[in-house]
Amino acid sequence: MRIALLGGTGDIGEGLALRWGYDTDHDIVIGSRDPARAREKANEYETELDSRGIERKVTGFENGMAADRADVVVAAVPAYHLSDTVESVADSLDEDTILVSPAVGMQRDEDGFHYNRPGAGSVTALAAEAAPDDVPVVGAFHNLAADRLANLDVELDLDTLVVGDDEDAKGLIAELGGDIEGLRVLDAGPLGVAAEVETVTPLVINIAMNNKRMHDVGVKFD
Repeated sequence: MRIALLGGTGDIGEGLALRWGYDTDHDIVIGSRDPARAREKANEYETELDSRGIERKVTGFENGMAADRADVVVAAVPAYHLSDTVESVADSLDEDTILVSPAVGMQRDEDGFHYNRPGAGSVTALAAEAAPDDVPVVGAFHNLAADRLANLDVELDLDTLVVGDDEDAKGLIAELGGDIEGLRVLDAGPLGVAAEVETVTPLVINIAMNNKRMHDVGVKFD
């Protein structure tokens, strides 16, 4: 498949790009508002993979071009950029494209991180509102620690959750996530429960902040 990572120059985009590049044969495309930045990071990811004996072509384009003809488009951008980013590539999305949102809205105060629930009900719902009506939207990969994901020396043993109303699209993203070695993807239900899934992220960050030697906290469900 062709996977476009919009905002793929950031932390979660880097982690997903490297893991899919390392563990799969999928075509990885990095998107950015700045095409030069996208190409620069794509070259960095290629170099990292090559240093580990993996010959993989990673390309970089402006977000709209990255999304064009992609099978899966991951909006790997902060929650406050999500709607604008999805709307900017809407003409490149159609019913054969799956849009994935890993974004979580958070606020921080002296006590720690808190989930910032948007008026739409969840950040995944924001992505669905911004996308064309016929484009299936899946929330996934919210609770993954970006540093651990991007460090290919680290063996993963983690769970992550997917939500969405289109069962076929949700199943495909679960398979795609499962292609990453050491990552198990669990179905958490329809898009209407996305907020409950997204709230896991500030929880694990607060755990990491308050416990020594737990910098990159992950989740396992038994």
